[in-house]
Amino acid sequence: MKREQNGPSLRLANEKLKEELSQRTRQLSFFIDIGKALTSTLEYKKVLNIIMEKAQKLIRCEAWALLLMDVSSQELYLELAKGKKRRKVKELRLKLGEGVAGWVAKKGKPFILSDVRKEKRFFDGPDVAISQNPKSILCVPIINKRKTIGVLEMINRLDGQPFQRRDLDLLLKLVDQASIAIERSWLYQKMADLAITDDLTKLFNFRYLDQTLDNEVRRCQRYGLMVSMIFLDLDYFKTVNDNHGHLMGSQVLIEVGEILLNSLRNVDTVARYGGDEFVVILPETDVETTFRITQRIHETFHKYVFLEKEGLRVQLTASFGIAGFPQHAKDKTSLIRLSDQAMYKAKGMGRDRICVADKAE
Repeated sequence: MKREQNGPSLRLANEKLKEELSQRTRQLSFFIDIGKALTSTLEYKKVLNIIMEKAQKLIRCEAWALLLMDVSSQELYLELAKGKKRRKVKELRLKLGEGVAGWVAKKGKPFILSDVRKEKRFFDGPDVAISQNPKSILCVPIINKRKTIGVLEMINRLDGQPFQRRDLDLLLKLVDQASIAIERSWLYQKMADLAITDDLTKLFNFRYLDQTLDNEVRRCQRYGLMVSMIFLDLDYFKTVNDNHGHLMGSQVLIEVGEILLNSLRNVDTVARYGGDEFVVILPETDVETTFRITQRIHETFHKYVFLEKEGLRVQLTASFGIAGFPQHAKDKTSLIRLSDQAMYKAKGMGRDRICVADKAE
């Protein structure tokens, strides 16, 4: 009789164990897939998108945000977000300790907020910004080498229930893998940037310029487009090094890069050609328009005071040369040569002026 009574209990226990084992097997398989996905690419953006895609599958929620640490300012900035109001928070930045995400980043500890109305650390931050009605928040730090490199925040479970310890445990497993993948992609991106950027000005270098010109000329040939180039050289730059030292001369080159970046579109490419020479590529821009753009840059040089933050007031001018493809040049090599020749023509005519390539090759 006793054995008959134990029969149903044993069957229930076995079924429960089987279900638990099946659930653990599914979780293990899921995290193995995550590991494979995260190691399949070194591209920074792709790694971040994989992290958020997997997080959404782990925990179904109304909105989420991935905030990363800006080491220089010690602030969190919004890298990725999903929510009804996400477009309004693109420029959002949080100081350490501010809001739930800021607190988690500062303490390096995860946090479950079952009811936002009862928590003083909650404020009108990313939680409200990406969700119209935040009720429950799950927030975990992304830590690598004992340093918080970001925060992953989930808002409002879709089933209406508060976040639970089980949700937290699953998310912690994910961010353990995510932190390694993020650092690996950061290092790869840093190495890639070093290969195509100038160490001093952080502008693109000649290698990147050469690749970009290849692509732009091909596009022009294929689609009947045009591309223009500005070649500029600083006038009497040597006097800056002679009078104020090479350190100040380097700072002038950095400021020139900033002037150019602030004067041009995001689609334009600004590169340091070498020494005090700079090159600008303007896609889908004719020579006439490029001349007007160069005039604005020329005027900016006249108004700009270099080394003002260093307690100096240095005025500098530049000589500019312009050429276009296919208006003047027949290939990328002749485009560089013709714009360079136009710049030297400006030098020969007394400097501080703009010259356009004479004729087509």
